[in-house]
Amino acid sequence: MTVFRWVVGSIAGLMALGALVSFLVFLGFDIQRWLERARRFRHWTWLALLFWFNVEVWGQVAYTLITW
Repeated sequence: MTVFRWVVGSIAGLMALGALVSFLVFLGFDIQRWLERARRFRHWTWLALLFWFNVEVWGQVAYTLITW
C-alpha cells in the first residue's frame, strides 16, 4: 500500500502543481483558457485523492473480511 500511496500522492501533487501554475498564468495574462485548465487540473486532483481514499477504505474492509 505504501507504493500506491506514493504513486497517487505524486499524481495528485503534479495535478495540484499544474492547477496552481495554470491559475497563475491566468492571473498574469488574463487568458480565459488557462482558468479552464486550472479548473480541469483541480478536478483531476480531487479525482485522484478520492480514488486514494476509496481504495484505502475498501482495502481495509476487504482485509478485515479476509482475516476475520
